Amino acid sequence: MHHPKIIIFFLLLLSFTLPSQAQDFSFNLFSNSKVAPLLPAKQAFAFSAHTKDAQHITVQWDIASGYYLYREKINLQILNENGTQLLEYTIPHGKPKHDEAFGDVELLYNTLSFDLPLTRSNQQAHSISLQAKFQGCAERGVCYPPMTQTLSLPLPAQLTTKLAQNPADLSEQDFIIQSLQQDSFLLTLLSFLGFGLLLAFTPCVFPMIPILSGIIIGQGKDITQRKAFLLSFSFVFSSALTYTVFGILAALFGSNLQADFQAPWVIYLFSALFVLLAFSMFDFYHIELPKVLQARLHNASDKHRDGSYLGAGLMGIFSSLIVGPCVAAPLAAALIYIGQTGDVFLGGSALFIMGMGMGVPLLIIGASAGTLLPKAGHWLNASKAVFGVIMLAVAIWMLGRVISAEIHLFLWAILSIISAIYLQALEPLAPACTGWKKLWKGLGIILLSYGLLMLVGLSAGNTNPLQPLKGLNSLTSQSGQESAALKLNFQAIHSLTDLQAALQAASKNKQTVMLDFYADWCISCKEMEAYTFTSPKVQQKLASLLLLRVDITDNTPEHKALLKAFNLIGPPAILFFQQHKELQSKRVIGFQTAEDFLHSIPKN
Repeated sequence: MHHPKIIIFFLLLLSFTLPSQAQDFSFNLFSNSKVAPLLPAKQAFAFSAHTKDAQHITVQWDIASGYYLYREKINLQILNENGTQLLEYTIPHGKPKHDEAFGDVELLYNTLSFDLPLTRSNQQAHSISLQAKFQGCAERGVCYPPMTQTLSLPLPAQLTTKLAQNPADLSEQDFIIQSLQQDSFLLTLLSFLGFGLLLAFTPCVFPMIPILSGIIIGQGKDITQRKAFLLSFSFVFSSALTYTVFGILAALFGSNLQADFQAPWVIYLFSALFVLLAFSMFDFYHIELPKVLQARLHNASDKHRDGSYLGAGLMGIFSSLIVGPCVAAPLAAALIYIGQTGDVFLGGSALFIMGMGMGVPLLIIGASAGTLLPKAGHWLNASKAVFGVIMLAVAIWMLGRVISAEIHLFLWAILSIISAIYLQALEPLAPACTGWKKLWKGLGIILLSYGLLMLVGLSAGNTNPLQPLKGLNSLTSQSGQESAALKLNFQAIHSLTDLQAALQAASKNKQTVMLDFYADWCISCKEMEAYTFTSPKVQQKLASLLLLRVDITDNTPEHKALLKAFNLIGPPAILFFQQHKELQSKRVIGFQTAEDFLHSIPKN
């Protein structure tokens, strides 16, 4: 009789206890399933980074099983730049997915590792702070908030990595740096003497020839071979010494004094000085200038004519800073070597020997002038007039850096026409005139004709004095139009930010980039413009490249930062990039002919 009551009691007890037990049972089943408790963020997405070499950092995420990162949420930057900036980096692609929160995304699993390229203006060893931002989720549907981690990384001196490269992959500049590091002291000096001799036959040194010749001619009939040589030696020695001192200062402190001397007012001042010296050659006035005027002209005019070796030395100093020399691979290599190693003795000795090598032709000209120049009479006056014209040519050549191309061509036309008149190009020859008279008249007619051609070309819009009538011939008008159509169009770059944006856009389009460092006062830059970039073959090969140009005429802080970022001393310099990385072996420093430049252009 009590048995049914007992059964009902147990059923009631079971009804109260079963839900609780069922819940416990269900929880126990869940807790023992494959889904484990969520890992802390630093364990789920373990981030690390290390220095690969002087120009690369390797970053890595070790992603736990069952977790993933969003590729689009990864962002890296350097906090304390310290002369170092990130270039564009490429994150490996992941698994595509349409996310309800973020749209179309790519998910990254397991291990994620890639390199970050760097651009450095500080070549010394230093540390940087790398900040990484990223976000990820667990596959069970739980997402972590955005995460940020900052790591301190040491960077080695950049020179060590360059010296470890294969010589075949080095640019000419870097190869010379390697030689400076490895060769003996004597071999290094002999090499730079050879570099100087080669540079002596470039347009950078040619303008110094009439300057030195004018100094010697100005001595008049009393000049001796010994005195001519000593004046030449004073000029060359001072030029080489200036070249060395200011080169060392530029390497150690990053200030290119030669670029600072290209300010318009400096160019105008020294052009006026050469005009004054030229007119003194024509005997428009005597050299006995007032002392006040002599002081304002740095005593150059008076001392250049009174036989002062100090005066010749001063002209050598100013000529080395204003007239030349150009930036070439040996010069750039020596200055970079000094800046990176602090070895002033070796680098400075190499610069001085190279400067003396560049002056060897000047010494030969100076030594021979005392023997070859006429000693008295009409010939001496004729020689002075010739060098006066050459000095006017130097003044016009210098003004070409700061005046418009049209005015520059007009000045060349004026000089040619007036010189032709002085050569009696319009005067009839006497029946019994000498052969020399006929020769001068013939030269005068040539100069007159050329001056008139330049005026005609100027009226047609041409600005190149070496090709005043280019494109005017009706038979070549079509080719002229084709050439104009192929004219190189450069995109202006003003800062590292501009450059990085342009390189990033080119990388997306898989386009090769050419970066040209240019300045109006750069002699070799004008040569590249006139003779290399006008080549149809060069234009055709560059047509598919993205052409960038940094015009550092004003030498602003942004321009200096760009030069430092690529270890450049000054223009001309042409760099090529593919996928945001510079092709070091293709770097061009100094002037190259069209034929040589074609080999430097990489395939797109």
